[in-house]
Amino acid sequence: MARRQARAAGGGRWLPWLGLALLPLAVPPAAAPGGCPSACYCVATPELVQCRYERLEEPPRELPAAVHNLTITGSNLSILPRAAFASRPLRDLRLLRLRHDNIHTIEDMALQGLPALRTLDLSHNPLLSVAAGAFAGVPLLRTLQLNQALLAAPLEEQLALALRNLTLRRLELAGNALRALPFALLPAGLEELDLRNNSLQRLAAAELRSLDAPELRGLRLNLGANPLSCDCALRPFLAWLRSAGSRVLEARSLRCAGPPAQRGTPLLRLRPEVLLCEGGEPGQLETASYVFFGIVLALIGIVFLMVLYLNRRGIKRWLHNLREACRDQMEGYHYRYEQDADPRCASAVGTPGL
Repeated sequence: MARRQARAAGGGRWLPWLGLALLPLAVPPAAAPGGCPSACYCVATPELVQCRYERLEEPPRELPAAVHNLTITGSNLSILPRAAFASRPLRDLRLLRLRHDNIHTIEDMALQGLPALRTLDLSHNPLLSVAAGAFAGVPLLRTLQLNQALLAAPLEEQLALALRNLTLRRLELAGNALRALPFALLPAGLEELDLRNNSLQRLAAAELRSLDAPELRGLRLNLGANPLSCDCALRPFLAWLRSAGSRVLEARSLRCAGPPAQRGTPLLRLRPEVLLCEGGEPGQLETASYVFFGIVLALIGIVFLMVLYLNRRGIKRWLHNLREACRDQMEGYHYRYEQDADPRCASAVGTPGL
């Protein structure tokens, strides 16, 4: 009995310490220092705030001033107005994720008040309008993610104006059904361009020359999951890929999507002579068309000469008759001229009474 009482007394000494250990778990995240928005939760510290699927119609106003990473996902922000996050200074915010928030319009100076922002994620939003000054006020922005954000409308010209004063290092444009490189969106000094899961069939020779320009010489591309067409038009890109393979991330994983004979074949295993175009190559088709046109003209000439040869007698007779008719006509003109030039005839006409 005494032994049991001793054990109970020993266990009682640990209860206060156990309560102190469980006390932080009993405090809700909203009670973190600096305040956490009621519609969000703070992970570990107020520096990391996540607002997921809360159907917010505007960014929360009670964000902690010390927040570094802010994620708002699954809301209905629709429009990012001027100074959308400036209700409380967020001078330390470095990463802003606004995914699946139904954002379709970004107005001028929408990110005003975020001077330390370095990464902006606007992926999976149906963007329709981006103002020319949409990204003004974020001079340190280096990474812009626009994956599946350019499907609702052609925004290349608007984005080119909005990005003209930024010094981007990474641009993500995956899943936007792009058929060509968006050169208007590539600022000088860009280091990485993500073009995965687009509709690129190849990179044309003109595009490859632009990639070799001095301002883009350090650019690395990610071209995975594109429907590359391994026909004769792919030869310039294949040659460039072999000479500058280090500029294409995971170049060894690029595979042909067509034609059926080459489907699934790694690009770097292809030989130029196996890259054929259906019906012949463009240059060969042009040459063949000229040859065919020449043959047709030659046949027409031969038929014309054959007709002349077979009707040579009739043509000779026709020419003889034409010559005789011309001769008779000329003799008639000559006779009339002599009559008009005879002075006797002229005097007889002048004195009709004699």
